[in-house]
Amino acid sequence: MGDPKFPRKKYETPSHPWEAKRIQRENELMQKYGLKNKREIWRAETILRKIRGQARRLRARAGEKQAEIEEEKLLKRLSRLGILPENATLDDVLSLTIEDILGRRLQTLVYFHGLAKTPKQARQFIVHGHIAIDGRKVSVPSYLVGKEEEDKISYSPPSPLNDELHPMRPKVEERPIERKEEVIKKEEG
Repeated sequence: MGDPKFPRKKYETPSHPWEAKRIQRENELMQKYGLKNKREIWRAETILRKIRGQARRLRARAGEKQAEIEEEKLLKRLSRLGILPENATLDDVLSLTIEDILGRRLQTLVYFHGLAKTPKQARQFIVHGHIAIDGRKVSVPSYLVGKEEEDKISYSPPSPLNDELHPMRPKVEERPIERKEEVIKKEEG
């Protein structure tokens, strides 16, 4: 089983450590999402790699009854997480990017909902126990928030940030960067 003090890694490191384009892309993602280190990016890439691998295997087994059941379960799970819309297909799964995974992290959503001024401040609020989902305190910034939980993100009830006059609480007029969906709607309209 293994020693509980040494859990398995939940990520795979890049095959080549010194690729300039990859390093630049990772640094941009770290800055945009306020990540602590590159391991968080590698973890999201591993999650994405496993999802896409499962979709490729299901696509190869098209026509089998069991493959159709597994495909339906995969699409339901991804739509429950808010990564894909309800009527998605396996092609949509294969077109996912790392930003789709990073955008569902609690840290990112706290920032997008305007509960923190910056992504790094959102991380600090979460780690210090100021953020709750449906009244339950969550202290893990990488927690993947489901679609039904997204509207229930708020300050923790015993947190001093519940007071609207708290100096670290962002003002109403301070809005974080726009989400992808809002930008697309503006371009279409």
